[in-house]
Amino acid sequence: TTHYLFIVVVAVNSTLLTINAGDYIFYTDWAWTSFVVFSISQSTMLAVGAIYYMLFTGVPGTATYYATIMTIYTWVAKGAWFALGYPMDFITVPVWIPSAMLMDLTYWATRRNKHAAIIIGGTLIGLSLPMFNMINLLLIRDPLEIAFKYPRPTLPPYMTPIEPQVGKFYNSPVALGSGAGAVLTVPIAALGAKLNT
Repeated sequence: TTHYLFIVVVAVNSTLLTINAGDYIFYTDWAWTSFVVFSISQSTMLAVGAIYYMLFTGVPGTATYYATIMTIYTWVAKGAWFALGYPMDFITVPVWIPSAMLMDLTYWATRRNKHAAIIIGGTLIGLSLPMFNMINLLLIRDPLEIAFKYPRPTLPPYMTPIEPQVGKFYNSPVALGSGAGAVLTVPIAALGAKLNT
C-alpha cells in the first residue's frame, strides 16, 4: 500500500512541478529571457514524471499519456486567463507530447528496458524539447509587447520588465532556483528508478 501511495503522490506532484517549472515560458512575457532555464527544468521534470508513470505501469505509451494530461491542464489555464480578458498569446502552452513520444518509442524499441528508457529516452527529451518549444515560440506575438501591454497582476517586483532586452537572461531568484531544482531532479529520478525495481 505504501508503494502505491508513493507512486500516486509522486505522479501528482511531478505533474504540478513540471507545469510550474515552466512558469517563465508559460507566461509569454518572459518567454525568451529564460529559455535556457525553462529547457533544463522542463526536460528534467518531464523525464522524471514520465519515467515514474511508465515504469510503474510497464506499458509503452504511458509517457505520452502523462504529457497529454499536462497539456490539457495548461490549455485549461490558458482559457481561464483568456476569460479574464488577456490575449490568447498571453500564455504559451509548452510542447511536451512529441518528446514524451520519443521516450515511449525508446521503451518499446528496447523491449521495455527501463535503463535504456531512462538514459536514451531522457537524452532524447533533453535534445528535442528545446527544439519543439523554440518553434512554438516563433509562432506567437512579440513577448515584450504583451509584457508591457498586459502586465501580470501577481508579477513579483524583481521580475517587472524594465527595458527591452530580448534574449538576455534575468538574474532573478526564481530563475536561479528553477535551474538549481532542475539539476537536483536528476539524482531524484535515479533514486525513483531504483525504488521502482
